[in-house]
Amino acid sequence: MVFKIYYQERIVEVPVREKTKVLYVEGESVKDVRKKIADRGYNVEFVQEVTGAFLEYEQQNEDYKVLEI
Repeated sequence: MVFKIYYQERIVEVPVREKTKVLYVEGESVKDVRKKIADRGYNVEFVQEVTGAFLEYEQQNEDYKVLEI
């Protein structure tokens, strides 16, 4: 499954919409994905599973790259 992660680059940053970044990661569950990126020091706002038409839409974005960690 592919998950879309909304995050700030540093754990001490307060979430601000204009500074929020997106990352796509393959994983078994939300817990699994959070474990995979735990060592990166991100302030994770939200993790969302991406499937079906939503996944097809995201794949059309030029910034769409799935990290295989």
